[in-house]
Amino acid sequence: MPVYRLTDELIFPHPSLADPGGLVAVGGDLSPERLLLAYAHGIFPWYSDPSPILWWSPDPRLILFPGEIRISHSLRRVIKKQVFTVTMDNSFGEVIRACAQTREQTWITGEMIDAYTALHELGYAHSFETRHEGRLVGGLYGVALGKAFFGESMFSAMSDASKVALVSLANLLAGLGFEFIDCQTATEHLKRFGAREVPRKEFLDCLRRALDDKWKNSILMASG
Repeated sequence: MPVYRLTDELIFPHPSLADPGGLVAVGGDLSPERLLLAYAHGIFPWYSDPSPILWWSPDPRLILFPGEIRISHSLRRVIKKQVFTVTMDNSFGEVIRACAQTREQTWITGEMIDAYTALHELGYAHSFETRHEGRLVGGLYGVALGKAFFGESMFSAMSDASKVALVSLANLLAGLGFEFIDCQTATEHLKRFGAREVPRKEFLDCLRRALDDKWKNSILMASG
């Protein structure tokens, strides 16, 4: 099955048309409109320069239900001792740049940083910052759409720092009635927190429930 090549038109193929590896489309741009439409379809960008932009919807998909997060006894002790201070949206630029500097996250290019910073300025991308004695030592960022949170990356410069940020995110989202945190692809680290793999179809069903009418209508128009 040939991979769909995007044009200037804001449209994505249905994720079910992805190749066996989860690749849905190639090309396009990282404009806020295209990024938000991609997330509303259950699609996200992941590529490395100088490759064209690659758009993915893996099957299965790793998701974490906020109210089901598992917290180890040792991490509970760290949280109880208030070793860290956690804030939200105070240092988005610092967090995404710190994530980009980790060895595993070479896909967070300058173009990606600019794109997600633009989403942050529009109120869609958010960061959680973990500080120790005032110094940024961990955090994560992602995109919120409707009642779905799409986790993008995290970093930790001190043991447990990113874990505390994830717990803070999950607790906030659970309180706000969010459906799920999208973790994209499976890692043992996130599975220990209770994240589980679900078939793409189940993920898309969860996504439809999480989206508000604006984005449901956008999907219908773009897919029609």
